[in-house]
Amino acid sequence: MSSFDQTPGVSPREAATQGFVFNHTMLRVKDIRASLDFYTRVLGFSLIDRRDHDEAKFSLYFLAYLDDGERVPEEADARREWLARRRGVLELTHNHGSETDGTVYHDGNSDPRGFGHICVAVPDIRAACARFEDLGVAFQKRLTDGRMKSIAFIKDPDGYWVEIIQPTGLN
Repeated sequence: MSSFDQTPGVSPREAATQGFVFNHTMLRVKDIRASLDFYTRVLGFSLIDRRDHDEAKFSLYFLAYLDDGERVPEEADARREWLARRRGVLELTHNHGSETDGTVYHDGNSDPRGFGHICVAVPDIRAACARFEDLGVAFQKRLTDGRMKSIAFIKDPDGYWVEIIQPTGLN
């Protein structure tokens, strides 16, 4: 039994939830080209699937980290089933025209506060942050800022915060 089991509101996992997987989180983005460039080039995600809903004027882009040599199924139904079983997927939703129509998406980190951030773990946080600097990525918090010297926050093109951590501690 862990100390977390004594936290008010925490219940033991019920058998009915066995096999549940946290699959993805979704962010609305204005400029899909800028967002795809950020998440693929800057953060190293791979685009796994794209679903266009032209009649409803939006498109969905599913991104994830792939292991070396890992293959995504080519056939659409097989790829969607594979994607639904995967952990840690990022879905970007682009409402067509939002890049020029004045649409504003709330990043959750100004009033009224709500959504906070996503997080990416990196093998060498100093090297990653130096690379982000070189690429001109906007920082919310550098490693040298504040009291928490082991995390950084960068911003994507829509201002969403991405926490950067190193699981093994600083080198």
